[in-house]
Amino acid sequence: MKPLLTLLLLTELFFVSCRTSNILAGELKSEQNATSDSVFYSSIPHPYHIRKDDKITISVWGQDNLSVGSTYGIYNSNEVYGKWLMVDASGNIEIPKIGRFRVENMTIIQLKDSLRILFGEWVKTPIVDIKVLNRSIIVLGEVHDPQTIGVDKERTSLLEALAICKGVDFYANLKSIKVFRQVGENVHVASIDLSKSGDYRLKNITLYPGDVVIVPSKRYKAFDKRISTIIPFTTTLSAAAILLGLF
Repeated sequence: MKPLLTLLLLTELFFVSCRTSNILAGELKSEQNATSDSVFYSSIPHPYHIRKDDKITISVWGQDNLSVGSTYGIYNSNEVYGKWLMVDASGNIEIPKIGRFRVENMTIIQLKDSLRILFGEWVKTPIVDIKVLNRSIIVLGEVHDPQTIGVDKERTSLLEALAICKGVDFYANLKSIKVFRQVGENVHVASIDLSKSGDYRLKNITLYPGDVVIVPSKRYKAFDKRISTIIPFTTTLSAAAILLGLF
């Protein structure tokens, strides 16, 4: 009876595995046929627009009295030191000598140009630098070091972000990496397949500050976890071997 029971168990596991694979194949096929959002592949740049709760530093060369968290002076502009201006709920900041100024939805270049004109009242040809300290890309899921990545530049590639997170984990489902991007009131989603070689120009998309990357797990991760709760410190294969030895 024991060999027969073992054979039945292996047969059931085989068919369950086949059914799971077929289900996944169907879902992935449907997902891959979906058209990727043009927002992620457009040649038109999408510069960062200042948002509520952003933390901004203003640096005016040689003018510490006009600067907040200046990168030109002796003061550290790091967020930890608190030398920044918070964009309030109305989209404004309080600028030295100028007072309340609306910055929400402005690009960094637009804000620089506006401040050059305003500071020109006191300084001839002012040199102005703006930084948004909390610009970031969030990477979640099956990576070795999920984190919020602080970025100083406008663009970071998908592979670069995954590398910063120390690469993908064993259970990462590379066929269905999701990238979420908010443009205005709308949230756009891209589904990226990194499991196959080729076409990296389209796969290694450019990420922008505010993007969220989610690396999902493979379906059999849940099965592995259930097995490990029954037989601790084993993989699925070793657990199966132990189960066979019990019959």
